Order: sequence, then structure tokens, then C-alpha cells
Amino acid sequence: MATAYMTPGVYIEEQNAFPNSEVAVETAVPVFIGYTEKAELNHNSLVNKPTKIVSFAEYLERFGGAFRPKFTVTQATTPDLQQKAQDMPGNAISVPNADPTKPDDVWYIDIAQDNTLYLFNSIRLFYANGGGPCYILSVGTYKGKATMPVSPADFIGSADKPVTPFDLLKKEQAPTMVLVPDAIALGKDAYNQIYTKVLEHCSEMQSRFGIFDLARQLPTEQTDDVVTEFRTDIGVNSLNYGAAYYPWLNSAIVQADEVDLDNLDFGSASLETILTEPAAKTVIDKYTKDSADPTITQKDKLKDSYLQALKAVSPTYVAILGKVRIRMNELPPSGAMAGIYSMVDNSRGVWKAPANVSVSSVVSPSVNISSEGQQNLNVDVIAGKSINVIRSFPGIGTMVWGARTLDGNSQDWRYINVRRTLIMIEQSIKLATQAYVFEPNDANTWITVKSMIDNFLVNLWKQGALAGAAPEQAFSVAVGLGSTMTANDILDGKMLITVKVAIVRPAEFIVITFQQQMQQS
Repeated sequence: MATAYMTPGVYIEEQNAFPNSEVAVETAVPVFIGYTEKAELNHNSLVNKPTKIVSFAEYLERFGGAFRPKFTVTQATTPDLQQKAQDMPGNAISVPNADPTKPDDVWYIDIAQDNTLYLFNSIRLFYANGGGPCYILSVGTYKGKATMPVSPADFIGSADKPVTPFDLLKKEQAPTMVLVPDAIALGKDAYNQIYTKVLEHCSEMQSRFGIFDLARQLPTEQTDDVVTEFRTDIGVNSLNYGAAYYPWLNSAIVQADEVDLDNLDFGSASLETILTEPAAKTVIDKYTKDSADPTITQKDKLKDSYLQALKAVSPTYVAILGKVRIRMNELPPSGAMAGIYSMVDNSRGVWKAPANVSVSSVVSPSVNISSEGQQNLNVDVIAGKSINVIRSFPGIGTMVWGARTLDGNSQDWRYINVRRTLIMIEQSIKLATQAYVFEPNDANTWITVKSMIDNFLVNLWKQGALAGAAPEQAFSVAVGLGSTMTANDILDGKMLITVKVAIVRPAEFIVITFQQQMQQS
């Protein structure tokens, strides 16, 4: 009783009868780190400022549109280019020679240097697969730039950039997933420079989970080589705080009207050299004449008409744009997976493994993996660095067919849903118990705290997050003198709480045994 009563009378005191309620923290809030066209709101810069958005329209408003990559179109006259055209036919196109007595010309199409960025289209994949609120952390802008090199210093810092994006994210409580889709443009250099930093950050915060891509596999490469590079360079620290996905996805995100002549760089050649169709040459000559006519002022409309005419009369031009669009639509899977994590969390719960789910806006994986081919990816007997495979099944579609963390040999942290569910439980209980810091460290407080945690875990058990036929089989909470604390702990100001939970685990391998029996009648 805090008040000393001095005057006779009737006084009313109200006491709380119930413990504080505990609310589960958000689990589906990714943060995307990378390059954007712009980064501003109301003329205030958003570069290096984690910014929450709730829709793709909001992204466009604050961070702009896509980077327009340039593709070089080069005639394969050298042995090197001729070999590349043979090894990667998807990048080559045959054009009839102007002289019908000579063989067709072969042109090799490749993306120009420092023209590879994936953040924008990863955001599109994220929302196409069920994404919702997320954070954008822009580390640089590309508006008005012809090239945009991806620099590791923008992600992990340098002498000139002592504050890293991960330092900035330490001040944000909401993000629960970390993605750096632009980093994979560095290839294998992303692994030991950036991915290891993401794992370190997630482990330090204990509230986040990293989603990683493997390098794009070229037609001349073997899957084992790509996977071995990743497993070697990712290290062994904090592996249970991340998951990797393979292969890349042939998406349908980039539409045909997003690719035009501005994406092509012919170098020393010219468009007339490649487009040998007579009708195409007529269109080119007319455009050249009209664009030089000072009486024609609407140059933009003239150019649009010219490009549409080229598409109508030149199969070669259409084929080149088609090759470019296919390459632009080949995207790393992390953005789609973040959307799937969000969709599964919102529809089923974080305790449901984000697997056996179809990937939307995707035509196919860039590499087809068989059941036998997945064995060594899903189970790494040496270090446990499991790679989750995205596979195509006839009549079903493109499916996520793996649910393991990078710590695949750990009985505790093998599965993504187990790791993320425990993150949710830990952070929810942590936030709820902050109200009891500096409260009396006695039996009344212990009972209140235990009741609060019990109520929270019972609700999770009812939702299916915890395994057990009854609550006492699903979890236990202990706190008190002689149970979790000694008298010396109380003198030191420590209130020690022990929580044990039985988190549901996915049925990764279903084995059905069939056996014949004798006829009985």
C-alpha cells in the first residue's frame, strides 16, 4: 500500500487481476538492400535510410523504376565469340547474309559490363508471390547513369564508408528477413564478402533471417561447381540464420514493351548491318530522313512509330529483343522466396515450412534439377550446408522443393520454419517481459510473468505452432527460487526464466510401405 491514509473516509484502490497480454511479433517483414533509381520523399533523401513501404506503387513513388541495362550485339567473327555462340546458343542469333551465296551471320548478344542490377525486379517478384510490408534500404541511385557497378563497399563499408547498411538496420526493430539481391551480380565474390556479413548481422540481432542466392549458372558450367563455390566461401559461422535457393528463375516479370532499341549497343556496327530485311532498311532510311527534318517536332512520337514499324517488318529485330527480354527475365530467386515466406506466414503461420508452394510469375527454373540431382544439394554430409532447390513438375508447375537452413546437419536448426518460429517466440517474450524490468524480484512477479508466457504459448499451441496432444506436452515455463534461480542470483538482480518448446517440424520424407498379405477368405 503506497498511500498513508491520514483522513477518515472511504478510499478505492484498483488492482490488476490479469497478467499483461503477449502479442506475437511480425515475422514477414523483409528488408531489401541494394540500388534504386532514386531515393527521396518530399525532396528528402532516403539513401542509407531504411524506409518502410506497403505496396509496389509506394516503391515506385519513393524509389523509382527499373535500371535500363545495355546489351552488346557483336558479330561472332573471332574464335572466342564463335565458341561462346556455340556454348550459349540462347545468346546467339543467326541473320541471313545480304549475299545469299554466303552463310548466315551469327551475332552474339551479351549484357554490358556494370549493367546488372536485380533489386527492382526482385521487388516485383516479391509482390507477385504474396509480399506485403517491407523495408527498402537504398545504398545508391542510378538515375541518369549509363552504368552502375556493384561495389562491395556499399554493403560492407570501407574507409570512406565507415557506416554500413547493417549498422543502420540495428536501429530498426521491425525487419525479420534480410535480402541483398544486387550483391549476386558480383558472382562468387558475394559469398564471403556480403553473405557472411548478413549471417553475422542476423545472428547478432537474433531477430532476422537471411535469404541467399547462388551465382547464375552458365550453360558451360556444372551444378556441382556452382554449389561447391558457395559452400566453400560461405564459411561456417551462424549458418542457422540463413537459407540458400537454387537455381535462378525464368520469370515473366519483364514485359515485351519494356525492351526496345535503347537496350541495344551495337558498338562499331549499325542497325542496318544486322537488319538485312529490305522492309527494315526502308523503315530505317525513312526514320533517318524524318528525324533530321526540322519541321517534325514530335520526335518522341516519331521514334515510337519507328520502333513499332521495325517490330512489324523485321523478324530479326523482334528476335533480338526477345533474346534480351529472356535474359532480363532470368532473375535470382530470393525476391520470390521472400514473397512466399510472407504469404505462408500470413495464411498458415511462420511454423509452416515455406515449401511445396508454387512460384508465381515464373515460367520455369533456369536449370532443371532431378530428384537424384537434388540429393547432394538438400543433404550436405560434410558441412550440412543445404541448398533448397526450386523444381519444375509436369502438370503442377514450378515448386519450392526444400525447407532447410544452411545448418542442415543440425537437429536443432535444420528447418527454416523451426528457426523462424523460435525467433518469433523469443522476440515476442522478450518484448513482453521488458515491462517487468526493475519490478520486485519476488514470487508475485514470477507468477505474473509465468502466467503471461503460459497464456502466449497456449495460444500458439492452439494455432498448431507447437507439437503435443496437450499444452503440458508442447511447452514448459519455469521461473523461481530453487527452480531457475539461487538466492545469489536474486541478489545480483537476475530473474532467470527457462522456456522449453516443442516446435512442429515438417514431414520432409514420407515413406509408404506396401506389402502383400495372404488371402483370408
